Amino acid sequence: MSFPIIDTHCDLLSYLAKIPGANPYAKDEIACAIPWLQDGNVRMQILAIYTDVRAENMSLATRQAQIFSELLEKHENDLAFADSAFLQNWDKQNCVGIKASVENAAGFGNEDASWEEIYRQFDSILAKVKSLAYISLTHHTENRFGGGNYTEGIGLKDDGKKLLDYMAGKRIPVDLSHTSDLLAAGILNHIDNNKLDIPVIASHSNFREIWKHPRNLTDEFAKEIINRGGIIGVNFLRAFLDPEVPERLFDHLFHGFQIGGEKSICFGADYFYTKDFNDPERFPFYFPLVEDASKYPSLLKSLEDKLSPEDLEGLAYRNALEFYRKIQS
Repeated sequence: MSFPIIDTHCDLLSYLAKIPGANPYAKDEIACAIPWLQDGNVRMQILAIYTDVRAENMSLATRQAQIFSELLEKHENDLAFADSAFLQNWDKQNCVGIKASVENAAGFGNEDASWEEIYRQFDSILAKVKSLAYISLTHHTENRFGGGNYTEGIGLKDDGKKLLDYMAGKRIPVDLSHTSDLLAAGILNHIDNNKLDIPVIASHSNFREIWKHPRNLTDEFAKEIINRGGIIGVNFLRAFLDPEVPERLFDHLFHGFQIGGEKSICFGADYFYTKDFNDPERFPFYFPLVEDASKYPSLLKSLEDKLSPEDLEGLAYRNALEFYRKIQS
């Protein structure tokens, strides 16, 4: 049984923006290179605009938005923009559909940017990429909007509330994948208290119940996402699965189903450029089971006797497809 794939997070754009001579077709450089996506039957891939908290983060985000636009122009035989027409005519697509997202709202505004500059940057990036699949307010660390997943005691800041207010009604989900628990709670409370029209997802997160790590979701937040009709993309990084047990990936997937996520669980592999990391404990970043995007067919094959055909189809693409059809309609 073969299904197309939707993956909700990879870092191809930051690789292309930061690494000299970077090539989107270089299979030996990054696990989400275009040929790997094609080999894995990936029909839609969300490409993150990733920045750290640095002075140059706004220019780096702008560069990645421009690269996204250039990918569509230069590689039209292989890539297509995953707009509502692409999603509605899903079965007729021959290219990999791509859609941009923002991983770390620091790309909209560094720590001393004015709100006029932030709004202008937000609108400029959105114009370049046409739509955004989601926005995460933070990465691992703290920024002006709130606390990242490696910070403690830092929740949603006033600037984070202001950014959420600006996102409301634009059909752009907020992503809880890199929030501190306090930030996640603050985001949900601000949305509810102000009746904001903002979908909630976790684009590339696993479950803390299976592997205790601050990057993983508590069941409380996972169930909030599920109850709000959002999606949860399971992450393939060893560090967030269980660094010693490849099969723990299955446990994370099954846990998502067990807590009511039959219509929410999908893939958020988190493939990125790993050759500039100096931490030997992280290598290899991925188990052979999912070491690159070509592994999706064999991964699905290994799940055939563990999930029903309906659940397998939902995991592969249907859950994410229906979510994005709903918010883009």
